[in-house]
Amino acid sequence: MLTLVVLAAGMGSRYGGLKQVDPVGPHAEILLEYSVYDALAAGFERIVCVIRRDLEEAFEEHIGSRLRGKIPLDYAYQELTDVPEGCSPDPGRSKPWGTGQAIWATRELVKGPFLAINADDYYGPRSYQLLSEHLQKSNGYAMAGFRLANTLSEFGSVSRGLCQTDEQNHLLRVVEHTKIEPTPTGAVSQEAEGGPQALTGEEVVSMNFWGLQPSIFQELESQFRIFLNSNPGAKGELYIPSVLDRIIREGRGRVQVLTSPESWFGVTYPDDKPRVVEEVRKRIAAGQYPEQLWK
Repeated sequence: MLTLVVLAAGMGSRYGGLKQVDPVGPHAEILLEYSVYDALAAGFERIVCVIRRDLEEAFEEHIGSRLRGKIPLDYAYQELTDVPEGCSPDPGRSKPWGTGQAIWATRELVKGPFLAINADDYYGPRSYQLLSEHLQKSNGYAMAGFRLANTLSEFGSVSRGLCQTDEQNHLLRVVEHTKIEPTPTGAVSQEAEGGPQALTGEEVVSMNFWGLQPSIFQELESQFRIFLNSNPGAKGELYIPSVLDRIIREGRGRVQVLTSPESWFGVTYPDDKPRVVEEVRKRIAAGQYPEQLWK
């Protein structure tokens, strides 16, 4: 059984609210519902949403009430106190520990291959098909990569992980760039090592679209323990790309990069929402989605 794991514990500080439940469709559909629709069409049979406990009521109202009866749906809770046995959270810490911990939070619910995605990102149907096909025929890890130019916002800078691959499209490393801005000729990474770096826009980037196996949970626990013992402080986070990078460097696994032809979009900033609404409307007009998604 293929499971869709949805990372939805964040509040969206730059967006200014709980963007995961902000309607973008003509019948108050949220962006996540279009992801679920695409995942169902690609053969995924179950959803696990990773949320904070204080978000459960909102998620049940905006997601569970629409999806129950259509696909099995469970919640996993990302909590500050959920750490490996023998570890203790920093007493000065007020937030959970990042995407690595979020995926680890599903360990009791997910027993087979799964796809982990962000709740507030649109990845397109072909991306789900690519990962579904991979997970059904391989016991290895994979990710869908996206063309950088198709992932930028005109309303502010974005953080992106640029992918380096070998000749067989196995991931070698993900280089994090924390401030990428669009330009007329591509993009520029303002905070790249060594100063501003011009980018063509054709670079393949990671958008947190990971095809994983249950073996990842043991890796996550081991690396989470190492991370906590490194004294990460009040803001340090365990990111899933860093976990996979260590697996690759230490020779315990490989990640196949599957380049998606889709255009990504999301609601990083409030001004992004009109564009997202328009993109959804265009896809409905083209027949990709019904006007009323769950009619």
